[in-house]
Amino acid sequence: MVSWIISRLVVLIFGTLYPAYYSYKAVKSKDIKEYVKWMMYWIIFALFTTAETFTDIFLCWFPFYYELKIAFVAWLLSPYTKGSSLLYRKFVHPTLSSKEKEIDDCLVQAKDRSYDALVHFGKRGLNVAATAAVMAASKGQGALSERLRSFSMQDLSTIRGDGAPAPSGPPPPGPGRASGKHGQPKMSRSASESASSSGTA
Repeated sequence: MVSWIISRLVVLIFGTLYPAYYSYKAVKSKDIKEYVKWMMYWIIFALFTTAETFTDIFLCWFPFYYELKIAFVAWLLSPYTKGSSLLYRKFVHPTLSSKEKEIDDCLVQAKDRSYDALVHFGKRGLNVAATAAVMAASKGQGALSERLRSFSMQDLSTIRGDGAPAPSGPPPPGPGRASGKHGQPKMSRSASESASSSGTA
């Protein structure tokens, strides 16, 4: 565990930050020789980082594995060994030069396929979003109609009686106001008797 922490710190400080600062100085001073030197280093370091992702999984049990990583980074950076320049000139540059056309073709195809896949999944995403919006709207409309149906006629008449004006025309017949044959109101029996008795008096 300690070896892993020390290895990560060495790679972070001496393998990443130190070269990054000197790359900045090379760009600032516009020194072509230094610029080329650090570009070769970054290419080798990118390959090292890629390989390290897999070797950390499968070779971490190997004795002195992390110490060897530290030694390799120091060898890459050393101005005496010039490890990054040596690896680049001997192995990386000849390999990339011979395979450059195939790599470029693969990158163009991957770019086109990724664009097509992005457009395809984008269309599918928009279709799913539109379907979800339509379903939500239809469910909301169904809930509203169910809510309106839940009102009974008595509830509606109560609401109308509270806020709406009274309907025009004759009042509906009530108790003691029975209509006659021609629409004339009938008087009750007691009322008619009292009227007849007052007429005779």
